[in-house]
Amino acid sequence: MTQAHGRATDSEGDGRNRAATVRVFVALAPPDEAKDELARELGPAYEAYPRMRWNRIEDWHITLAFLGELPAATVPSLRPPLAELAASHRPVELALRGGGHFDERVLWSGIEGDLEGLHRLATDVRTVARECGVAFEDRPLRPHLTLARARRDDPSSVVTVAAGLAGFTGHGWRAERLHLVGSDFGRGPGPIRYRDIEAWSFDGR
Repeated sequence: MTQAHGRATDSEGDGRNRAATVRVFVALAPPDEAKDELARELGPAYEAYPRMRWNRIEDWHITLAFLGELPAATVPSLRPPLAELAASHRPVELALRGGGHFDERVLWSGIEGDLEGLHRLATDVRTVARECGVAFEDRPLRPHLTLARARRDDPSSVVTVAAGLAGFTGHGWRAERLHLVGSDFGRGPGPIRYRDIEAWSFDGR
């Protein structure tokens, strides 16, 4: 994910509302080598199903806690405790494997490796968010990497591509950094874009 600081404002229309809130989640990001490996596996699907709403490869991430639409003024309070959390955690050993779908609409790749460590990290991240006064829907963690979404008039492409990923097994990799991410979901007609608000290295031993 691309490192970025600050938040652009818009002086027209609903720009004040956009500047006042930000859609936020905390995540891990696979390294480029792991993403490239999966992208090569998806090459035939990219060509066969160009109408699917494919996520940008640089935006692929594993969500640990989705915090939703937050007041922009709340975000700075998350930074110190998340930095401290990252400093106390070891990198997590993971790999991308297989594929599946949610409701025949959302295509994903599965995650394997140190799932116990991944769940422990997600629990700690969510505890930090609550201690910062952030109210969010605490959904059970289902580790996955979202790849694409089907259009409403396309009921079968996601299922077909997911079946084609069943035999995919990626090489292992280490999640080295914790990412606090903002998105522009629902803020325009174009594709969703993500940006790092900040990221911290795992320094635990």
